[in-house]
Amino acid sequence: MASPISAITLDLDDTLWPFPPIGERIERVLHAWFERHSPPTAAMFPIPAMRALRQQLMERHPELAHDASTLRQRGIEHALRESGGDLALAGPAYDAFYEERNRVEFYGDAIDALQRIAARFPIIALTNGNADLERIGIAHLFQGIVTAREFGAGKPDPAIFHHACDLLDATPQQTLHVGDDIELDVIGAQSAGLQTAWINRIAAKWPANLHAPDATFTTLSACADWLDAHHDR
Repeated sequence: MASPISAITLDLDDTLWPFPPIGERIERVLHAWFERHSPPTAAMFPIPAMRALRQQLMERHPELAHDASTLRQRGIEHALRESGGDLALAGPAYDAFYEERNRVEFYGDAIDALQRIAARFPIIALTNGNADLERIGIAHLFQGIVTAREFGAGKPDPAIFHHACDLLDATPQQTLHVGDDIELDVIGAQSAGLQTAWINRIAAKWPANLHAPDATFTTLSACADWLDAHHDR
């Protein structure tokens, strides 16, 4: 029998909001910024070239796989350097990117469900991305955030889950991790000993060779309903 749930760890991208639209916008915004402030950079590094550069940097620096911000900053610096641009523009260019990165469009059910869950359980955001809860406007609903960049390793490493549990003053067995990604969220949390809730908004099939999550939902609202019905804080 599962232990009573006393705390929640929660993924962000593709759990509270869809990330693909953000990924498309930040590419366009950064390119437009280069067009205005460093035209040679925009000419040498159109969107497909910047995308390829990012992939190259990930392959060259696997030690930065958990650090989306540093990879983005290095990509901007490389593009400016190669195109003869002013490296002093790297900071403002990143700021333009980061402002757009934190302009999110929540899933229709997400805010209400998040508020309901936060009223009953302490929540730590647990992400491999670089979203800023303060900028987005939901920091007050969380006890804190653990990012792969700050921790030094990302999901599915069990250590990042255990760190979040420590911050929540809860054992892994008492903690429910909620997220959308099969490997990073569910398998990672299972390997760390947490209970798991899979948010499957895209009607994916669970792999038959993997241990199933403790619960599966098509929305975060359904997860909140389940917590209300079956789990007293």
